[in-house]
Amino acid sequence: MAPLDRDCRPRVGAGRQPRGPLPDRPGLEFLISSERPPLALVYAAIGAIAVVAVCAVLFELIASLMSISPRRRLLGLLRGQLDTERPTRPIKVTVLIPAHNEEFSLPTTLAALAQQRRRPDRVIVIADNCTDRTAQIAREMGHEAFETVENEHKKGGALNQALTRLLPLVDPSDAILVMDADTSLAGGFIEVAARHLESDTELAAVGGIFYGEPGHGLIGQFQRNEYARYSAQIRARRGRVFVLTGTATMFRASALMDVAAARGVYIPGEPGKVYDTAALTEDNELTLALKSIGATMVSPAQCTVVTELMPTWRNLWRQRQRWQRGALENLGAYGMTRATIRYWGQQVGIGYGTVALNSALLLILITAVAVNEWVWFPFWLLIGSVFLLERVVTAWRTGWRGRLLALTLLPELLYDVYLQVVFVSCLFDIALGRRARWGHVRHVEASA
Repeated sequence: MAPLDRDCRPRVGAGRQPRGPLPDRPGLEFLISSERPPLALVYAAIGAIAVVAVCAVLFELIASLMSISPRRRLLGLLRGQLDTERPTRPIKVTVLIPAHNEEFSLPTTLAALAQQRRRPDRVIVIADNCTDRTAQIAREMGHEAFETVENEHKKGGALNQALTRLLPLVDPSDAILVMDADTSLAGGFIEVAARHLESDTELAAVGGIFYGEPGHGLIGQFQRNEYARYSAQIRARRGRVFVLTGTATMFRASALMDVAAARGVYIPGEPGKVYDTAALTEDNELTLALKSIGATMVSPAQCTVVTELMPTWRNLWRQRQRWQRGALENLGAYGMTRATIRYWGQQVGIGYGTVALNSALLLILITAVAVNEWVWFPFWLLIGSVFLLERVVTAWRTGWRGRLLALTLLPELLYDVYLQVVFVSCLFDIALGRRARWGHVRHVEASA
């Protein structure tokens, strides 16, 4: 408590040591306070952390209870085959690459596939409404090109056309790797993912962990740091999946057959189709579909990919609007179930984080403008240094540029605010019934 003068009023600046006025703002002083927060506030903060931890454990418990579902077994019986034994031969891997005008990125993607330690048995590039050389490049590099016919449903519709022909011809125990045309797999991706499917017959899918490509200046570094932190979360969860990323995921064929059979019965979507073409984010929706029928999945640390980054703020806005709005609409379609409760919790957390971060930044700004002295509290500086250290450590894999950006803190906080504005705009768009835009990055190959 601050010392009192004879009038029983706290002496101004008690417990604070001036550090001198700023040269450009006369009268503004730096002070250091030895005051500590009230114990009641400390106890409340500890209690809040405990509540969050308990909720996280409950979400994980619910997810673990889903690992074996009678729905999946029933679907297997309807299919006429239950995959309860390990296959007697190595599974075959078919790669599907949906591509819309991807002649710029496709050669790099196919070259990375050629460097896999375990080569895929078949590669099919799905040329969707292409007006460039996408299909021709695929054939020139020795792969198949499947050209869609009158597809009006973007990536999901293109994949549905290809899977409708492919699934009746493959063994249910074999694997189908769906990956983007702007993504490069790590050399051991197919080998590790196939080994997981071969060793665990209950496993339905193996997802990738994605990192950002080099380049694109500051906006690119923001995204690389963001992706690195997401990847760190997956590693900390020992591969337990949030979302089966559309950049690259290997599915057991029987799992995709089960999803198609469950559409219109257990889960939303058109009966007989693997992908729900009404969904903006097909990877998030397919994750919910698989979890709703009790499928298990994993994202091993070795299954990494390097994917395209958004080169401009406009591209980033459209991408994140599609991701965020798609996630919200998917949850609305599925409702509150044991498969979606964790995702509802995540959306509540995003909403709380939006209010908390922007309120804190606004209060700091108001304080900085209103006062003529700036008080440093060592206790809160210590707490803040822990937060700063976590930011730097989780961005460590991105190199010195990413670490330096994390250390400066404020730019990344403003980037977080940008993403939160996207979240709020999605809520308004949904409430007002505005139509969502897909968006597509157009590449212009640099001249030599």
